[in-house]
Amino acid sequence: MENANGLIWEVSFWEFFFVTVLLAGSAAYLTGRAMARTWQADAHLAFYIVLLTAATRFIHFALFSGTLLSLHYYIVDLIVLLIIAFVGKRITRAGQMATQYSFQYRRSGPLGWERSG
Repeated sequence: MENANGLIWEVSFWEFFFVTVLLAGSAAYLTGRAMARTWQADAHLAFYIVLLTAATRFIHFALFSGTLLSLHYYIVDLIVLLIIAFVGKRITRAGQMATQYSFQYRRSGPLGWERSG
Protein backbone atom coordinates (compact mmCIF):
# COMPACT_ATOMS: atom_id res chain seq x y z
CA MET A 1 0.00 0.00 0.00
CA GLU A 2 1.78 3.11 -1.21
CA ASN A 3 0.35 6.49 -0.28
CA ALA A 4 2.81 8.81 -1.97
CA ASN A 5 1.61 12.29 -1.03
CA GLY A 6 4.94 13.94 -1.75
CA LEU A 7 8.53 13.46 -2.68
CA ILE A 8 9.81 13.94 0.87
CA TRP A 9 7.19 12.44 3.17
CA GLU A 10 5.05 9.41 2.62
CA VAL A 11 1.88 9.57 4.71
CA SER A 12 1.82 13.06 6.19
CA PHE A 13 4.24 15.85 6.92
CA TRP A 14 3.66 15.57 10.67
CA GLU A 15 4.37 11.85 10.71
CA PHE A 16 7.61 12.47 8.79
CA PHE A 17 8.54 15.33 11.11
CA PHE A 18 7.78 13.39 14.29
CA VAL A 19 9.40 10.07 13.36
CA THR A 20 12.25 11.04 11.07
CA VAL A 21 13.24 14.50 12.24
CA LEU A 22 12.42 14.46 15.96
CA LEU A 23 12.79 10.83 17.07
CA ALA A 24 15.34 9.42 14.64
CA GLY A 25 17.01 12.82 14.21
CA SER A 26 17.65 12.99 17.95
CA ALA A 27 19.19 9.52 17.85
CA ALA A 28 21.27 10.49 14.80
CA TYR A 29 22.53 13.65 16.52
CA LEU A 30 23.52 11.68 19.62
CA THR A 31 25.19 9.05 17.44
CA GLY A 32 27.21 11.79 15.75
CA ARG A 33 28.21 13.15 19.17
CA ALA A 34 29.28 9.69 20.32
CA MET A 35 31.36 9.14 17.20
CA ALA A 36 33.08 12.50 17.71
CA ARG A 37 33.76 11.84 21.39
CA THR A 38 35.40 8.50 20.59
CA TRP A 39 37.24 9.93 17.56
CA GLN A 40 35.65 7.39 15.19
CA ALA A 41 35.81 7.70 11.40
CA ASP A 42 33.01 9.09 9.27
CA ALA A 43 32.49 5.64 7.72
CA HIS A 44 31.51 4.24 11.12
CA LEU A 45 28.98 7.02 11.60
CA ALA A 46 27.52 6.44 8.13
CA PHE A 47 27.16 2.72 8.84
CA TYR A 48 25.29 3.36 12.09
CA ILE A 49 22.99 5.83 10.37
CA VAL A 50 22.19 3.27 7.66
CA LEU A 51 21.03 0.94 10.44
CA LEU A 52 19.11 3.73 12.17
CA THR A 53 17.37 4.54 8.89
CA ALA A 54 16.19 0.94 8.58
CA ALA A 55 14.73 1.17 12.09
CA THR A 56 13.10 4.48 11.17
CA ARG A 57 11.46 2.91 8.12
CA PHE A 58 10.14 0.14 10.38
CA ILE A 59 8.58 2.72 12.71
CA HIS A 60 6.93 4.40 9.72
CA PHE A 61 5.60 0.99 8.68
CA ALA A 62 4.50 -0.30 12.07
CA LEU A 63 2.92 2.83 13.52
CA PHE A 64 1.77 4.87 10.55
CA SER A 65 1.08 2.32 7.75
CA GLY A 66 3.99 3.46 5.63
CA THR A 67 5.76 1.16 3.22
CA LEU A 68 8.56 -0.84 4.78
CA LEU A 69 10.62 -1.53 1.68
CA SER A 70 10.46 1.75 -0.19
CA LEU A 71 13.86 2.65 -1.59
CA HIS A 72 12.77 6.22 -2.35
CA TYR A 73 11.65 7.02 1.20
CA TYR A 74 14.57 5.09 2.67
CA ILE A 75 16.96 7.34 0.77
CA VAL A 76 15.06 10.46 1.86
CA ASP A 77 15.21 9.37 5.51
CA LEU A 78 18.87 8.42 5.10
CA ILE A 79 19.82 11.84 3.72
CA VAL A 80 17.99 13.68 6.50
CA LEU A 81 19.54 11.51 9.22
CA LEU A 82 23.04 11.71 7.73
CA ILE A 83 22.86 15.51 7.70
CA ILE A 84 21.71 15.62 11.32
CA ALA A 85 24.35 13.07 12.41
CA PHE A 86 27.24 14.85 10.71
CA VAL A 87 26.13 18.21 12.11
CA GLY A 88 26.11 16.65 15.59
CA LYS A 89 29.58 15.24 15.00
CA ARG A 90 30.91 18.53 13.68
CA ILE A 91 29.53 20.58 16.58
CA THR A 92 31.06 18.17 19.07
CA ARG A 93 34.38 18.03 17.20
CA ALA A 94 34.61 21.83 17.12
CA GLY A 95 34.17 21.90 20.88
CA GLN A 96 36.75 19.16 21.33
CA MET A 97 39.35 20.92 19.23
CA ALA A 98 38.84 24.23 21.02
CA THR A 99 38.92 22.61 24.47
CA GLN A 100 41.55 19.87 24.18
CA TYR A 101 43.89 21.83 21.92
CA SER A 102 43.19 25.35 23.21
CA PHE A 103 46.89 26.21 22.87
CA GLN A 104 46.58 25.81 19.08
CA TYR A 105 42.91 26.18 18.13
CA ARG A 106 39.94 28.34 19.02
CA ARG A 107 36.34 27.91 18.08
CA SER A 108 35.04 29.87 15.10
CA GLY A 109 31.30 29.46 15.02
CA PRO A 110 29.24 26.43 16.02
CA LEU A 111 30.70 24.13 13.35
CA GLY A 112 34.29 25.18 13.04
CA TRP A 113 37.61 25.94 14.63
CA GLU A 114 40.68 27.86 13.51
CA ARG A 115 44.31 28.25 14.50
CA SER A 116 44.94 30.63 17.37
CA GLY A 117 46.87 33.75 16.44
